[in-house]
Amino acid sequence: MPTILITGSSSGLGLAFLKHYASLPNTSILALDVSPPPPDIARLPNVEFSVTDITSPISIPVEQRESPLHLLIHCAGVRGLVPDIVKNMRGNVAAAETMSVMDKETMMKTLEINCFGAFNVLQTFLPRLLEAALSTSKADPPKIVVMSSRMGSVASNAMGGGYAYRASKAALNAVVKSFSVDFPDVVFLAMHPGRVETGLVEWKEEGAISPEETLVDCVKVIQEAGPDMSGKFVDRWGKDIPW
Repeated sequence: MPTILITGSSSGLGLAFLKHYASLPNTSILALDVSPPPPDIARLPNVEFSVTDITSPISIPVEQRESPLHLLIHCAGVRGLVPDIVKNMRGNVAAAETMSVMDKETMMKTLEINCFGAFNVLQTFLPRLLEAALSTSKADPPKIVVMSSRMGSVASNAMGGGYAYRASKAALNAVVKSFSVDFPDVVFLAMHPGRVETGLVEWKEEGAISPEETLVDCVKVIQEAGPDMSGKFVDRWGKDIPW
């Protein structure tokens, strides 16, 4: 029975991934989020949910510490907007992340959650994926897929702004790349799922697509990703994004 870990699984894209994989036969899901899951998810027999702060030490039950983990999808993250601007200028994302309003607290919190939080999750659960690698073929290795953003691409930044979010996702991409070099038996992928309505912003952004809309494309890329894709930064169709 394949075991899949999904973070950020109480809402948005993480919840969409959880529902998809939980519906597959003979699949076991480990779900992490800082918030409790919806009641219907909590009742699913093949889902084990843990309320977890990814920036703190993550506790793994003794019986799970050496059991194989075949796929890790990391969706947890924050948007990096200055709270006072969000409150006073509701609906204006750009105004809440400009140079003039950005502050140390927002910047550091965004880096802590989006970059260190991801590192913490990968560092904690990597031994279980390496365990899975011992019993899987080279053509179908265990995988770690981290939801990044095109805003983390330095080469693609033509609009400026977004200081905390851009910095945190660029740092996240560097972390994923280093893991891919250090641990070649696991496939590591940084993925931009598109502008998705995930709950990172308190209102619907113009042009945002639903988690269900991007899910189909993301799942296909995840299924087809092999060792040759490890360490890449791609969009939801698997096309390379420049660093």
